[in-house]
Amino acid sequence: MNHVSHIDETNVVIAMKDIVKKFGNFTANDHINLTVHKGEVHAILGENGAGKSTLMNVLYGLYKPTSGSIEINGKAVELSGPKHAISLGIGMVHQHFMLIQPFTVTENIVLGVEPAKAGFVVDTKTAKAKVMELSEKYGMAIDPDAKIEDISVGMQQRVEILKVLYRGAQTLILDEPTASLTPQEIDELMEIIDNLTKDGKSVILITHKLKEIKAASDYCTIIRQGKYIDTVKVSEVTENDLAAMMVGREVNFVVEKEEAKPEETVLEIKDLHAIDYRGVEILKGFNLNVRRGEIVGIAGVDGNGQTELVEILTGLKKATGGSVTILGQEMLNKTPKEMFDAGVSSIPADRQKHGLILQFSIEDNLILQHYNEEPFSKKGFLDRKVIRKQATELQEKFDIRPRNSEAKPAIQLSGGNQQKVIIAREVTNNKDLLIAVNPTRGLDVGAIEFVHKYIVEQRDKNKAVLLVSFELDEIMSLSDRIEVIFDGQINGSVSAADADEKELGFMMAGGKKDE
Repeated sequence: MNHVSHIDETNVVIAMKDIVKKFGNFTANDHINLTVHKGEVHAILGENGAGKSTLMNVLYGLYKPTSGSIEINGKAVELSGPKHAISLGIGMVHQHFMLIQPFTVTENIVLGVEPAKAGFVVDTKTAKAKVMELSEKYGMAIDPDAKIEDISVGMQQRVEILKVLYRGAQTLILDEPTASLTPQEIDELMEIIDNLTKDGKSVILITHKLKEIKAASDYCTIIRQGKYIDTVKVSEVTENDLAAMMVGREVNFVVEKEEAKPEETVLEIKDLHAIDYRGVEILKGFNLNVRRGEIVGIAGVDGNGQTELVEILTGLKKATGGSVTILGQEMLNKTPKEMFDAGVSSIPADRQKHGLILQFSIEDNLILQHYNEEPFSKKGFLDRKVIRKQATELQEKFDIRPRNSEAKPAIQLSGGNQQKVIIAREVTNNKDLLIAVNPTRGLDVGAIEFVHKYIVEQRDKNKAVLLVSFELDEIMSLSDRIEVIFDGQINGSVSAADADEKELGFMMAGGKKDE
């Protein structure tokens, strides 16, 4: 899928030259260059907090560069804001979507540029026709009348892409577009990107997933700690070359761990039933046990009951029947606090919704479950000195950047650093069961290696670990035993040592192990 051969070198659509962006004393972008041609996919690769999103926010007009210049289609421009960027053909799809949940797909796409009848009534028919025409042209099947709150993450992303196409974008910036997609949705997205470039559009892909860069990109620009490292032709480098350029050292892709020595059962689930948001039964007699000293991975396509299972285990949702015991104690349908007190710690799927209080500082987020206990609280008052000391230690140990903990609200951290705050908190809670849901979503290879090490360390400290992940590679390399979920039940179990991607994929689609 490499389109480089037919790209004319003179066909430059974006040229960013010597871009510097400072926030106070902090330099987020330090003399970065980027050249993008018509009809190419250009990846921007870098660790969490390397400055990728900042650079794209400069190109999208959200930030003014401290110094440096931008040329669009050969003309020097000073962008006054996103509206200006959109008028020049640049559209951005952010990592955390900007959609209005109760509105329909069509309403979200045309918001702010609605076609009007008689000057003031929204012409819904015309809007819908144009939306459908775009969705067919680029192979993005959507339901124009569905409400955003009822559709999958993959569908929401299509709505975001259609939103920028509807506004006439010629260059699309996709920020971590596959962070929360299933493998099937990732394949579909790659096809959509291919359709866009065949139509002469350019795509800038911010990512740290090396496999995707190899699959979809023509060129790749690497940024490390805010500095420009290199631009390479993707067909001429290996995944290992890219990883080493990104983190500045060799990266170990294999999870190092001894064989598991499972002991007593910590979590036992029997005949669990639950309904989803539509009132349809989604868990249909689900059974599972997890013992101390083992990592049990749940593999499955999104939508087979994983979300509901985790919500029940963390007290966010009620089951309609069945049994959940933790160390022999019945814990079905208890509150989040009761589950936590019984020994359950969790890294949630949605870090912004369920993992952090974004307006709170890093140090406050690190003690959320213990703020009213010694040593953080004395006689009803928070002991700031102790809280700060704890935060400083955890920020060092878990490499949370930037370091000054008290001043920064969590919302200002990059997605990967937000994730590290949650992991630091949850693994230091010292509970019997750790539930990790897509724990490395949106993390770069260096950080993934690090998170995996901490999850294995939990296992080796004789904790039970339940891993729910849509990254098949992660399930296979981290788990000791893999349970495949399909249609609300366990469809089969394999030891991770014998797991094979094709066989797991077959079982995830409903096939039986021995067929």
